[in-house]
Amino acid sequence: MRWPGGAIATVYSADSPEGLRGPEHHAAWCDELAKWQRGEAAWDNLMMTMRLGKQPQVMVTTTPRSTALMRRVMALPRLHQTTGRTGDNVHLPAAFIETMTESYGGTALGRQELDGEMIETVAGALWTRAMIEDCRIAAAPVLVRVVVGVDPPAGVGGDACGIVAAGLDAAGAGHVIEDASVTGATPEGWARAVAGCAARHGADRVVAEANQGGEMVRSVLHAADTGLPVRLVHASRGKVARAEPVAALYEAGRVRHAGVFPMLEDELCGLAVGGGYEGSGRSPDRADALVWALNELMLGRRVRAGVRAI
Repeated sequence: MRWPGGAIATVYSADSPEGLRGPEHHAAWCDELAKWQRGEAAWDNLMMTMRLGKQPQVMVTTTPRSTALMRRVMALPRLHQTTGRTGDNVHLPAAFIETMTESYGGTALGRQELDGEMIETVAGALWTRAMIEDCRIAAAPVLVRVVVGVDPPAGVGGDACGIVAAGLDAAGAGHVIEDASVTGATPEGWARAVAGCAARHGADRVVAEANQGGEMVRSVLHAADTGLPVRLVHASRGKVARAEPVAALYEAGRVRHAGVFPMLEDELCGLAVGGGYEGSGRSPDRADALVWALNELMLGRRVRAGVRAI
C-alpha cells in the first residue's frame, strides 16, 4: 500500500518467515503475535529488518497468551505496555458484553480474553508450571530401565525432532533425564542425535513414531547406529489425547524431572484438554517424544531389566 506522501506498507504472513529476509523497515505492526504458528522464526527475521531511521519501532497488538515468544517480548528492556478490557470498548453491544461476562467472568479464559491479563497457565492445561516445579529434582537415582522417545519431523528444516530420554527407578517412578531434541536437522542429523542420546544413557530401547516415515525411520536410525534397539509405534490418536494418561502420572506424583528442560516444559504446559495446543512452536514435538518414552516405561508392556547407574 502506497500513501501520497511516499510511505509504503507491506503485508507479510507470520507463517512464511522467509519472506522477511531482505527488506528494511522504519516501523512494524505485529497483530495477534501470541497465535503466530512460526512465531520465533518470524519475529527474529523481522527484527533483522528494523534498521531504517533513527528509532525503528514495533507495535504488537494481541491477546496475551503466555507463549515463549510473548514472554520474550514482554521482557524487552524498552517495552511500553498498554492493556484494554472488552468492557471498555464502547462500540460493542451491551448485550454481548453482558453475555460474555456472565459466561466467562472470573475464569482464566475470561481474564485472558476479556480483561487482557497474561495468564501463565493455559486454560485446561494438562501440565502446569506448579506441577512441574513440584516434581523437579537435582539428579535421578539409579535407574533400572531407560527409554529414548523420538518424534521425527515430517521433513527437513521444519518442525523439531523431539528426542527425550527417561528412566524408571526400582520403585517404579519415572525420571525425565534429558531433552536432546534438535531443530532443522537432516534425517541423518537427527538420527545421530538419537544415537548419541541413547549411548549417553545406555538406553534399553528407542521408541520412535513412524506415522510420517514408516520403516524409513528405522532405517535412518540403524544407519546411525546398527545396534540401536528400535521399536516403531504408530499414533492412532492426536498428541494431546496420547498425553493425557502421562499427565495423570505427573498428577499422581509418579514422574520426576531430573533437571530443568525449558523448551520441553513450555510445550507440556501448552497442551490443553480437548486437543488444543498453545505452547511454543507449531507442534509439541518434544512433549510428544516425552509421552512416547514414559508410555513405554510406565504404561506399556512390562519388560524385565537389570539395574544400571547413570
